[in-house]
Amino acid sequence: MTVIDYRNEPFTDFTAEGNRTAMQGALLRVREQLGNTYPLVIGGERILTEKRSTSSNPGDLDQIVGHVAQAGVELAESAIAAADAAFSKWQHVAPDVRAGYLFKAAAVMRRRKFDYAAWLVYEVGKNWAEADADVAEAIDFLEFYAREMIRLSGPQPITTIAGEDNRLTYIPLGIGIVIPPWNFPLAIMAGMTCAAIVSGNTVVLKPSSASPVIAAKFVELLEEVGLPAGVVNYVPGSGSEIGDFLVDHPRTRFVSFTGSRDVGLRINERVAKTQPGQLWIKRFIAEMGGKDGIVVDQTGDVEEAATAIVQSAFGFQGQKCSAGSRAIVHEAVYDEVVRLVTEKTQALRVGLAEENAPIGPVIDKHAYDSIMKYIEVGKGEGRLVAGGSIADGNGYYIQPTVYVDVDAEATIMKEEIFGPVLAISKASNFEQAIDIFNNTDYGLTGAVYSMNREHLEYARHHMHCGNLYFNRKCTGALVGVHPFGGFNMSGTDSKAGGRDYLLLFTQAKLVSEKW
Repeated sequence: MTVIDYRNEPFTDFTAEGNRTAMQGALLRVREQLGNTYPLVIGGERILTEKRSTSSNPGDLDQIVGHVAQAGVELAESAIAAADAAFSKWQHVAPDVRAGYLFKAAAVMRRRKFDYAAWLVYEVGKNWAEADADVAEAIDFLEFYAREMIRLSGPQPITTIAGEDNRLTYIPLGIGIVIPPWNFPLAIMAGMTCAAIVSGNTVVLKPSSASPVIAAKFVELLEEVGLPAGVVNYVPGSGSEIGDFLVDHPRTRFVSFTGSRDVGLRINERVAKTQPGQLWIKRFIAEMGGKDGIVVDQTGDVEEAATAIVQSAFGFQGQKCSAGSRAIVHEAVYDEVVRLVTEKTQALRVGLAEENAPIGPVIDKHAYDSIMKYIEVGKGEGRLVAGGSIADGNGYYIQPTVYVDVDAEATIMKEEIFGPVLAISKASNFEQAIDIFNNTDYGLTGAVYSMNREHLEYARHHMHCGNLYFNRKCTGALVGVHPFGGFNMSGTDSKAGGRDYLLLFTQAKLVSEKW
């Protein structure tokens, strides 16, 4: 197969009238489809159940996005069986043929980019730019992992010796449980799923309960491009009812999870226990969040740093594992950075994602209540300079909130809030700033604004995070450019979108033939 070099999908310029018109048209088309019912998909069979969940627009609680069938244990067992049956054939499909399905899906998604973005606007409250970036990243994952599988299927560099033919190949693991998050419900869900299947595995996809319709739309896309039945099985259901069952099942070979630390650690415990009839040590691939931050020293460009701090803290309402919820600023520029961050934050408008407001809703009532509790905690830990309360609207709206003069040991400096809350702390020197940055259980992303080469090199060696950025924001990793994954309680450093990622879904087999 001849494949052109990989390039990242460009973002849409919504200042162009044609793109704005196209997005408005997509929103109208998708709006007409809201409220439909989505079945399970097991072994190619579409199954409607009596038990269903309702997905609503978090920015307009009266607007139902869709009704989704829910699986119980019996149907979860059927999904495992369907994936098992499909694996017997799918594992032997040529890697370039498997990659071809991803290329086809990427092409279709690219043609319907605005429609997929519109679903993200309605179901999770992303504004146009955030939704467009989510779709672009999904396309990137499809394109990148397809090429990676082709690369891994080629001859591998091993030492040769006379009289022997030695070949190393990467073969699939088996049946995987994919449990994606709601915050990048197309990109991360598609990336996790397609990395598994292009490697030759089959999947039981249990979507987030907050974004099941987008996952259903992606499964429809895979069906449209002809992916064989049973390779991906769409099985929404409550974690308490089917989550443990799927994770524990003896035929489950691996679990790929993106979500909270508490859930991830619980899955890790369960994966580690060998079940009766289990033939392998299960593999766990996890990304579990972060408490990320931006460090600004006395030489940093304060205007650029303040812009990056606000973008990193409040993009998609701070609901990113890479969100820069902390800023650590040298005392020489502290007051100026605080002034700029405060002004930029206060200028942000909160409103409907459909109307492309810069700040939309948080995802649901649970998140809303949790974030508001942290905001109350923050009032006792720092000086409030912006936000601090709910915002108007028929949804889960919270004002972008900034606390300054926050101690390094404060709760809002150490715990992941996953909402539009920023804590700013002062440092007397650069080494102290790095120590404050490292003072969390996480280690996902970080950034440094500095023109001092010694400081940048010090940060390169001492800031403990998987993705470190100099003189740019700490969000917005690009597939293939910034392989993504973190340390400590941020997960297993899986490096999604990197050349190592598919190795997590494969096992290496060496065949040696003596002449």
